[in-house]
Amino acid sequence: MGLSYAAVPLYQAFCQVTGYGGTVQQSKSDALEKMSGEQKGTRRIVVKFDAGTGIGMPWKFKPLQQEVQLVTGETVLAFYNAENPTDRAMTGVATYNVTPMKAGLYFNKVQCFCFHEQRLQPKENVDMPVFFFLDNEFQEDCRMDDINEITLSYTFFPVDDDDVEESSLTKAAPISLTSAKAQGSS
Repeated sequence: MGLSYAAVPLYQAFCQVTGYGGTVQQSKSDALEKMSGEQKGTRRIVVKFDAGTGIGMPWKFKPLQQEVQLVTGETVLAFYNAENPTDRAMTGVATYNVTPMKAGLYFNKVQCFCFHEQRLQPKENVDMPVFFFLDNEFQEDCRMDDINEITLSYTFFPVDDDDVEESSLTKAAPISLTSAKAQGSS
């Protein structure tokens, strides 16, 4: 289990550089600026969402929507939900891919929870956002003509952190709609 987690940073770096396994391109601010100055495209695509857990991960993990329809250049905010049904705090990390793999070149994540450790307390349930867009150049690439549907898939793996103090973990705080509503009402 520790070996599979240790491989995540290497896998992340390799995939982001090469686009291997349908890994999406990490969007930079210049891509967002370019996108904001452009009009949305005309090509309509369905993006489906998939979720799974790796060996030894007891979390319940699912997309909160099955699919969205979008046009190229349109930004989309989608959510996944993770629940720790156990009686102990656990840390997990997610990897992702896009299929068909050739579409990963044009699938741009602006923000997501992947590759960041997520620590869930016992019985905690959180919603995690993914903000993305499909580059307008997708509709100009004749190699994409046969693609009408793209799947964004995430898999959560357990992090073996029994010997690591919680304060020493580098982690991104998950977004919980329940706690956000409670903070907004005070």
